Amino acid sequence: MAAGHLISRVTVLGTGLIGGSFALALRKYTKDMHVAGWDRAETVRQAQTRGAIEEAFSGELAPALRNADLIYIALPIAATLDLLPEIARHAPSHALVTDACSTKVRITQAASELFPVANGPFFLGGHPMAGRELAGIASADAELFGGNTYALIGASSLQEDPRVSAFVKILEKIGTRPLWLGAPQHDYAVGLASHLPQLAAVALAGFLYDRLDENGLPITLAGPGLRDSLRLAGSPYSTWRDIVLTNQEVLSAALDLFARRLDDLRERLASRELEADFDAANELYKLLRSL
Repeated sequence: MAAGHLISRVTVLGTGLIGGSFALALRKYTKDMHVAGWDRAETVRQAQTRGAIEEAFSGELAPALRNADLIYIALPIAATLDLLPEIARHAPSHALVTDACSTKVRITQAASELFPVANGPFFLGGHPMAGRELAGIASADAELFGGNTYALIGASSLQEDPRVSAFVKILEKIGTRPLWLGAPQHDYAVGLASHLPQLAAVALAGFLYDRLDENGLPITLAGPGLRDSLRLAGSPYSTWRDIVLTNQEVLSAALDLFARRLDDLRERLASRELEADFDAANELYKLLRSL
């Protein structure tokens, strides 16, 4: 069987923003792909109404996995960890199982104990570097992943497994840029590049909220710059709880270093030495724009 046809039946576990967007992208950019979804009854009905999935499952997990070639887990980290043993029991032996969780060390450690190397379903950790501040199937978008990096956990030699190779081809079809790296390396990088900005936005938003007066100042004088800076502050805690809990060490160290950087800025407020900080910030912004 050709690699491109190894995956023709996909079950998405969790049909919210990420799972729903992945399903919509499959429906749009791949051919002859049967996409099923498993979630709470109301959520999976909404996903079916939106055309993200053709077949809806809720309740018992085993029927949703029975015929799947690819099992795509788009659930919170704690729920994923809780369900992995059941997924390992019921996944077809030929299936590829992958997740979209935002931290990888805990997930890959658990999966390494549950999924045998041979003669069974294969687990591949993953993380699409895409998202929005609004969660849920209503915010799902077939273009959400397009143009963004998709982290895959392990060595690129894992593509020697035809199931992995077929999945990478799917990721490329929906417009992502696959990047292979280790789980600790991933969690360190996203801790600095994704999780720290989230906490910084929460801290700044909370700081300003506590200082609102009866006239709405200072927010009534805010321009688009503040809205851009605080876009992440619209994310719900339910989305971030498990991420913070499973990346505590990286985030704690990053917050300490960031706090020192803020102290340095405060000490230089009355000098022209801030120009170097602005220059470095401008260069990083240019790098981000070029990605």
